[in-house]
Amino acid sequence: MWFRSLLLAVMLAVVFLLIGCSGDSGSGPLAIKWDRDACERCRMVLSDRHHSAQIRYFPPHKQRSAVARFDDIGCAVLWLSEKPWQQDPRTEIWVTDHRSGEWIDATRAIYVKGHHTPMEYGLGAQTEAAPDGLSFAQAKEHIRSVEQQNQIHTAHLLERLKEQEARRARDKAEDTDRGGE
Repeated sequence: MWFRSLLLAVMLAVVFLLIGCSGDSGSGPLAIKWDRDACERCRMVLSDRHHSAQIRYFPPHKQRSAVARFDDIGCAVLWLSEKPWQQDPRTEIWVTDHRSGEWIDATRAIYVKGHHTPMEYGLGAQTEAAPDGLSFAQAKEHIRSVEQQNQIHTAHLLERLKEQEARRARDKAEDTDRGGE
């Protein structure tokens, strides 16, 4: 009987030791390896310590949470909007305070426009109220608006590039025709 108790105690100690060594408490943001970790959405390296974000989520059919890292709150919001579990109440969103670099709850943060951010969504997060500050819901609308403008700009850019390529091909064909005369 004492052997089973001892075995159970040792097994519990090993389990707690393994959990403690994992470095992940299962809640909150994780440490970032600055200039090495990449954004889950755009793959840009995370280097701006004042405009980064993380999302802790529970992948389907998994017991433990996973953490995705982002270089800009805009990337985090857009990435999450494409996930079927975006409304899961266990999902946590963290963003760095634009002044201190400390992690704060993104859903409770106040967002201030006019910042130079890695992906140009232009929002800095803070815990204190601010004139013209945006709630998380308003910040998401701002991000969607910026993304829509960027998509329109990108579509026009692609059209211009195609036109430029067609013009070059015509010019090259004309040069070949003149050279062949």
